[in-house]
Formats: sequence, structure tokens, C-alpha cells
Amino acid sequence: MLQLLAVLLVYAGGIAALVGLVSAVKPLQFLGFNRRASGAIVFGAGVACALAGFLLPAPVERVDGPRTRLDVVMPAYHFHEVHSTRVHAPPQRILEAVRTVTPGEIRLFRTLTWIRSPRLGARARESILDAPEDEPILDVALRSGFVDLGRDDREVVFGTLLRLSPARSGAPRHARTAMNFLVEEEADGWSRLSTETRVLGATRARGGASPSTGGRSIPEAPSSGGCGCKR
Repeated sequence: MLQLLAVLLVYAGGIAALVGLVSAVKPLQFLGFNRRASGAIVFGAGVACALAGFLLPAPVERVDGPRTRLDVVMPAYHFHEVHSTRVHAPPQRILEAVRTVTPGEIRLFRTLTWIRSPRLGARARESILDAPEDEPILDVALRSGFVDLGRDDREVVFGTLLRLSPARSGAPRHARTAMNFLVEEEADGWSRLSTETRVLGATRARGGASPSTGGRSIPEAPSSGGCGCKR
């Protein structure tokens, strides 16, 4: 319930701030704004509302029992996001496609990643946000800051650390991120492919393996901003 409230505050505040900002420049009379001062007030209220949503504490969620490799790797998390689709193919074929798919095979992949992380000129360093068109995305991820956290005939799990504090800070704080691709067989030749991203933050980086990632040490990913996960 607290997570839902935080999301509502952030989105409602963002929309209100945008409407207020526009009305502070040119009052939107069809929305009842007759003075620029009214727009400025709504803009301030919207910003305050969004900040309240961001500042609400995110409770730690825990899985009841391990059902997948991701549950073992990250049984506790603050934020997560899940997407799924049904595919008329056997699990082995689907997982192989997940492992080998390239940016060139996904419509608008490079356009959307460019919007996510605009870049001009030559590639500074390899990243999944600027992956070569003909190389498997998962391979690029594992070469650019992500680590393989386990795989079997129905699931692939990988993860990384996202820096939350300035690079020069004495005790850097990180968010642990783990994600998976999971294929579950259904009836009549159908399978369900799902992907889930989990984020646990903030933690202080320490050497050695971490029990929250199944004993595997996770490296820090190149800076690329937030993950876009929902609260």
C-alpha cells in the first residue's frame, strides 16, 4: 500500500508540476488557470507532492520461499518490475533466443536505448545501452559490468551494482540489482517467458562475496543512471 501511495504521489506531482509550469508561462484557461500566479502555486505543490513520494520509505519485500534462481540470488528487495508474454515454442528454444538475440533483431532497440542514454560520436566504452548491432545483448551485458549469477534449462540470472553516491565519496553506496529471464512450459505447446528486475539499496560496497547474491561477488556497472524500476 505504501508503494502504491508513493507511485501515485510521484506521478500526480509530476503531472501537476508540468501543468503548473506551463500555466505560469501562459495560463491554461480551459483548465481554470486565469493568472500566472495560480500556475506557479500548482507547480510548487506538484514538486512538493513528487518529492514526498520519493521520500517515502520503501519497505523491504521478501519471497516466501525460493521458487526460482532469482529468489535464491535476491530473496529480499525494495523495488521490482515484471513483464511476461506467451510464446508458442518449447522452453529450450525460447531461452536460446534470449541468450542470442541481438540489438538488430529488436525493433527500435537502439532508438530507445539512445533516448535512455544519448550519445554522440565514437563509443566511449561498451555498454548494453550502446551494444553492437550484431552481437548478443546478454554477451555484451556480461562484458560491461554485469555478472552471470546462475542459469539452467529454464532460467538465466545476472546482476550488477549501481552506484548511488558520487564517485569520489569515501564510502560509496550502491544498489544491488538482479534480473532474470524465466521460461515456464504451459499446455498445447505454449510457454510463458517472463523477466523480472529486483533492486536492493542502498548498501555499502565491500570486498568479497555477498550472501544476498548467492555467494557471488557483483561488480559495479558503468554509470548509466537509474534502472527505471517501479516501487
